[in-house]
Formats: sequence, C-alpha cells, structure tokens
Amino acid sequence: MALKLVQRLQPVLRFRSSTVLCTSFAAQPLLCPACLCTSSGRCILTQGCRRLQLSRNARDLTTIAREPSLVVSSAAGLHRGSIPRFCLTQLHGPTAEDELVYQQRLSSCSSSGKVFKLLRSVETMSDSMAAATLHRVADLEREQDGRSLKDPSVLENDSIRALCKQLEQDSCRLTDSGLVAALLACTRLFLDPWSTLMVRLVSESQERLDRGGMSVAQLCSLGQAVLAMEGPGSVMLEEVMRYIQKQEPSQWSPAELVAVYQLLEGSVSRNGQYQDLLNALHTHAVTITSSMDEAAVSGLLGALVALNQTQVMPLVISLCKQAVRHVPYFSDEELTVVLGALMHFGHSDHYFVEAMERHAPSMAFTSHPETVTKVIQFFGRRNILSKQVLDAIAESFVYRADAYSTDQVTRQIAPFGKLGYLPPNAGELFRKVEAILRTRFSQFQPRTLVSLLHSCILVERFPVNFVSKVFSKFFLQQLQEEGSGIDRDILAQLTQLYMTVKLECLFYEGPSLLPKYRVKSFLMPGSSVETPVDMHLYNSVKSGLVDLLGARSYFGSKVLTPYCYTLDVELKLDEEGYVLPASHEDVFKRIALCIDGQSRFTRNTTQLLGKETIKQRHLRLLGYEVVQIPFYEFEELRSKASVVSYLHQKIFPHSYRLSW
Repeated sequence: MALKLVQRLQPVLRFRSSTVLCTSFAAQPLLCPACLCTSSGRCILTQGCRRLQLSRNARDLTTIAREPSLVVSSAAGLHRGSIPRFCLTQLHGPTAEDELVYQQRLSSCSSSGKVFKLLRSVETMSDSMAAATLHRVADLEREQDGRSLKDPSVLENDSIRALCKQLEQDSCRLTDSGLVAALLACTRLFLDPWSTLMVRLVSESQERLDRGGMSVAQLCSLGQAVLAMEGPGSVMLEEVMRYIQKQEPSQWSPAELVAVYQLLEGSVSRNGQYQDLLNALHTHAVTITSSMDEAAVSGLLGALVALNQTQVMPLVISLCKQAVRHVPYFSDEELTVVLGALMHFGHSDHYFVEAMERHAPSMAFTSHPETVTKVIQFFGRRNILSKQVLDAIAESFVYRADAYSTDQVTRQIAPFGKLGYLPPNAGELFRKVEAILRTRFSQFQPRTLVSLLHSCILVERFPVNFVSKVFSKFFLQQLQEEGSGIDRDILAQLTQLYMTVKLECLFYEGPSLLPKYRVKSFLMPGSSVETPVDMHLYNSVKSGLVDLLGARSYFGSKVLTPYCYTLDVELKLDEEGYVLPASHEDVFKRIALCIDGQSRFTRNTTQLLGKETIKQRHLRLLGYEVVQIPFYEFEELRSKASVVSYLHQKIFPHSYRLSW
C-alpha cells in the first residue's frame, strides 16, 4: 500500500523539485501593446493595429508541466522576478487569507507599475486574483470618459502578456467566478472581442451559461462583459437576463441586488422591458438598506439615477438615511455619485447635511476636484447656507483652483452667488477668480463663462474687465453656435449683467448689450434671475392691503417694470404722501412691496438668495422704495387687525393710521 502511494506521488515530487523556467522574448517588431497579450494572429485592440501581424513563434511562453490527475482548482504560480504563469493544481493554490491580503495590497496600488511589482512578488495566484489584477490596471488606466486607456503601452508589460496568454490557454479550467471576472476585465482593457483570448473566454462562458448554475453575481459580471462587447441587443445578454429573472430577488444580498441594478442600468431596461423586475428590486431594496455598505449605497443611488426611477422616493430617502453613517468612509468617487443622486432626486436629509458639514472641512483640501465641486454644488442646489462648508471650500479654492477645470471653477463659485454669501476670504477668493479669467479666458465655454460672471454680480463683485468681451459680437455669435439659439435663461443673465454695469459701475465705458439680446421680463419658469411670488402668501397680504388702503384699486399686482423686474405689489404716492390709484400716471414716489415667500430664502436661514438681493438692490437704484414682507414675520400674525397693523408699520412707519 505504501509502495503504491509513493509511486502515485512521484510525478508531484518531480514537479515540486523542478525549476521554473523564466520566459525570454525574442526581438520583435514594434507592435501595438495589446497585440502582445494573446496568441491571436490579429490585433486585439478595437481601434486596430498599425503594424503587421505578430509572429507567433517569436513570443511563445514556456509553461509549467501539470500533473493531470490533480487539476481541481485554478492558480497562477509566480516565480519571484519571473513572468507569471498559471499552474492549475490543488497543491499550489493560495489560501483564502492569501487572497484577501493580495486584494488589500492590490487596492492600495496607485499606479500600474506598482501593480506589476506586486504581481511579481507573489508566489501563487488564483484565477480570481489574476482577474482582479487586470481590473485594477483598468481602474488605473481608463480615461475619465471610460472610452480608452490613458496609456495603452501598459499592455506591453510582460506580466499582462503572460496573464492574458495563460487565461487563453486555460480558459476551460477557470472557475465560473474567475472566468466571468477575467472576461469583464478584458472588456475594460478594450481588447478586441474577436481576439483568440476573448473568443475562448466567451465560448467557455456560453457553455457554462447553458449548463446553468451560475450565481446572480456571476450572471451580472457576464452580462456587463457581453453588454460592453455587443451592446444591449445581444442574444447572450437576453439569455443572461432570463436566468436572472428566474431568481428570487428577496433572497439576494445587497451586493447581488446592486449588481443587477447596475446591469439594468447599462441600457438593458429600455422601453420598460424589465419593469416588473425593477419593481421587485425596489421592494426588496427598501427592506435591506440598513445593511448596505458605502459601495452598495453609492452603486444603488447611481443606478436609480441612470434608470431615472423617479417614483422610488421612499427608497431614495432610505438610502440617504443609510448614507449618513458612511459619509466619512465614502471614497471620492462614491461620494460624488451620492451627492449627484440626491441633487437629481431633489432630496436632502437634515442628518446627512450635518454629516457633510462635519466632513467637508477635512476633505476640501485633499479630495478629488470633482468631489469637492459636488459638495458645494449640493449645498447650492438645495439652497442650504452652511458657512463652515462654504468657508472651507472657499479657502481650498484659493490654493487648488489652478488644477480645476473651467467648468469646476464655475460650479464652485456659483453657489456663493446663488446663496448670496461672501466667505471671510472673499477678497482672496475673487482675486483668484479674476486671475483664472485673465489667464484661461479662452478655455471657458461661452455659457459657462456667462454663468460665472453672473454669479459674481449677485454678491456685488463686478467683473468689468470681462463684461466688455462678453458683449462683443464675436462672443454672442459663439453663444448662438452652441445650439439653435441662445436660451432665455442665458439672455436673462446677459441682460442683468448689462443692467448691473449700467447701474452699479458708472465708470464702465465698454460696449453695450445689443437690444436684440435683452429680455423684456426676468420672470420665467425655472429662472435663475427672479422667483415668482408665493401665491398663498400674496393672497393673504393682498387681503390685508385692501383693509389698510380701503379699496383694491389703490395698488397694482405683478407689475412688470420697464427694467425687466416684476413687482409683487406696487404703490404710488403723490408729493404729500397720499396713496394714488394704481392707474394714476403722475406719480411722485413708488413703493415696491417684495412679498418674500420661503422659496426666496436659503432653507436653513432667513437670508435672501442672491437673485433676490440683487433685485432689491437694483430697484432701490432705480428709484423705488423697497419694502420687504418676509414670510417668517407675516406667518406670526393671527388676526386681521394684526395684519393691518403690521402692513401699516411696514409701509408707512412714520404716518398715523389713516381713517377711510
């Protein structure tokens, strides 16, 4: 018995005592990087190769002999300093702890060079570790738009070449998870779907799919890969979706749930094709949000935005509550997605805002520029005046703005104008803005530039040196070339810029804005220049004015002035201070009542928004006496007598009550 056991182990002993042969590559002609990754006779890059086809004999890899009786799991054996190669054997596979340590070290690699260095330091590697390595290279090298690699030459690295070759040779021995993960990684590296490597991985995946038994996570990985290669019309993708629909969503983990959402996100759920599946996902997701980690919360919110699921506000609210716990732990990319989703759905939770207020000062100087931009954009979009957040980002802007894109510069300055807030370092902040405009003026998109200049005037910062350029015929033609014309909101901003330099910059001698580019009224749906009056508050004030003045004819409502602003209520007085009928032409004094509802203030304070502040400022310069009637004062009045008394004190503070 012992003799038989020794005889059976002899091949294994010979394998373990053998020397791993280092691969040497013969001199090769200059080729595109991806051509070196497989034994395909053609280029595997989607863009195509600009050189001749690769000679297979010049790049064969020396592989390790395998014992045929012990092939039960996949692992890549790595000799230190050599090229990695697969060794599919149970005896030499890494432990679960080894895989976990490798994954942690891999995620800490900040460049492809560090990934390759880590790769060569590992003794053994499973197929899932190999796939994770390819994914990490894709994470580091993909352009921000996700359409190409920053440096395609990374695919020339010996480690990548060997991994791809061995994945190609041993595709039938890979685990289901390793197989689909490797296929997805190859699509993220933009390898040609018709290369030998990809064809083998796809055909093997099709065989496994036909046999059934793939988990939800594996099906989603396969679906993402097929979607990247063939698009949403793929027959194989439809088969994947049929298997997923046979599953029971209520049994899925948060990670599996998010994976299905993200698969549907990739244009699969067009025309409501999988709405029943989506409804089941929504129902289950609400019940398990409390167990979701930061990646799941971010991934699910991002998918809901992409799928435009506007009817799932209870789920969004639940996810926002869970996000409060993860604010300090979100990666920059995850936090960017979360903030974008909350802006998309128009939701902000009080506790989430407080968590962001605690976190923002510590991340303003270190986080990715887009993440910092999303933070201040969130507070601006939700009309939340948080001085600690705005102050921290204003301070970081002075030091970091040179690295920001022109769009990011505009989106970071716009909230200051919208909220009507000047930070303590306002002088430094706007000097930096002026320096950027001076050195990078031509880099700004025309509409972005108009929005930036308009934001400045809302807080009484007048970019006179640049307004003249904006009013030039050349610039206005650029605005028109971007689309079928100039939209009314941009025209309104241009008109208010023109009014500002005429009213507040009397020394301005530059060109005027041509009349054809001026609007007649700032009041329009969704306007960034003027807010409609709150009708409930207006009706209450109107009733009080009738009681105060004695008749409805003594005041005008929603009066459009020659200066584009609309007055909520206008009163006309003669030289002795008597109220004239609204139709009277010979007027000595005009009073503009600003009936300011809650939408004209920041959400958490009683500070007017920037566009309301500039309106009142301009009306005073135009000769109106402005009387503000804010909602928070008016709502405290409990009787008709108190309303009349309040309006009398507001409008005629130095006059006795008139008797009619």
